[in-house]
Amino acid sequence: MRDVTYSMGVSADGFVAGPDGRFDWSEPDEGVFQHFMDELRGVGAHLLGRRLYEAMLYWETAEEDPSLGDAERTWAALWKALPKVVFSTTLTAVEGTNTRLAAGGLAEEVARLRAEPGEGEIAIGGAALAAEAAALDLIDEYRAMVHPVLVGGGIPYFPQDERHVDLRLVEARTFASNVVLQRYRVERER
Repeated sequence: MRDVTYSMGVSADGFVAGPDGRFDWSEPDEGVFQHFMDELRGVGAHLLGRRLYEAMLYWETAEEDPSLGDAERTWAALWKALPKVVFSTTLTAVEGTNTRLAAGGLAEEVARLRAEPGEGEIAIGGAALAAEAAALDLIDEYRAMVHPVLVGGGIPYFPQDERHVDLRLVEARTFASNVVLQRYRVERER
């Protein structure tokens, strides 16, 4: 069965965006960017909330930007090729290569994707969508790219639903920029 993963940059105090909505502090250095690119190669479908979808639309035409380097051009090609499903209560249509609006609820979409033949993880992007997935017990692995900054509030990486979830650390890696990857598997009763 395909795993569902949630991977995002997060401040050391646990937020994906600060109280002002900014997340420029999470801009990846070369090593972190390469890690995200390698991670993207293992994704078979990406589920996005509306805000992340709108932010990622840039990559649909990024190759037109003459200032892009080879790594960014590679990212753009990988992103465009990736099947993407957007969850929104306000959008009636979406743009982008291999992009569609969710036809059902999150649990139904994940069940359908898990049942389809194919390889690659099902990645969840966006804190609100990830919180919904967590509440439905759909996430198999959390991947927090912890940045050495305190933002003092904002949008939390982990859902704030007073739910106890046992996690097992499967990887910890420090990058040259002092960003730390923490990968945790959800421990489920067997």
